[in-house]
Amino acid sequence: MFRDRTVSLVIPAYNEEETIGQVVQEFRSEPHLDEIVVVDNNCVDRTAELASAAGARVIAESRKGYGAALTAGMDAAKGDLLVLVEADGSFRARDVVKLLCYLDDAGMVMGTRTTKQMVQQGANMRFMLRWGNVFMAKFLQLCWMRPAEPRFTDVGCTFRALSAGTWRKIRPRLRETGPAFSPEMMCAALQERCRIIEVPVTYAQRMGGESKHSDTFSRQARTAWKMFRTICRKRFLERGAPVSAAEARTT
Repeated sequence: MFRDRTVSLVIPAYNEEETIGQVVQEFRSEPHLDEIVVVDNNCVDRTAELASAAGARVIAESRKGYGAALTAGMDAAKGDLLVLVEADGSFRARDVVKLLCYLDDAGMVMGTRTTKQMVQQGANMRFMLRWGNVFMAKFLQLCWMRPAEPRFTDVGCTFRALSAGTWRKIRPRLRETGPAFSPEMMCAALQERCRIIEVPVTYAQRMGGESKHSDTFSRQARTAWKMFRTICRKRFLERGAPVSAAEARTT
């Protein structure tokens, strides 16, 4: 628990048998976490088995994609506070409390991987990827300069925390199932007038496997384009009430 509130950790996973056991074990050592939820997003390896053996509660999500897995995990989580993290071992459990501390002052706390001093050698944050995230974050920041005046330097960092109340508010506004879900969450929170704070987190080398979205320049470009379109849609086309599920399926 953290200040009398229960905390759930949500980990989306697609074929992460190389790392999932170590990641669950590391985060189980974090005393503020009450449960760890691993989302089996159509894995064809031993991810689910190893996650369960390490002490996680495993749920299955058949809809493909990073956003779909995170949505299922947060829907299933029981905590008053939710923390999201990757299954690849690139984030450190010691940073959980850093995110939770700021939830007294915000509805969502974002980690950023673009603080150079916090990026460890070998981490997947090369020059183009780092500055691409900064550019997209500044574009999102500019779009919401009035009235929110946010400060962002990263749009793709999974490591973040939010209250269950914030999740319930923004849930109807979310429809992305892939990596564009990350900035869509930020935009939805701003639409709901939630305060968002960004803090630097340690970003380390992956324990194994490769990124599904940023391992090559072509994938980085496709992900960036999807994120750009999502930010524009949220800011300029969805100014009013949340888009209904039926409307989302037809767009």
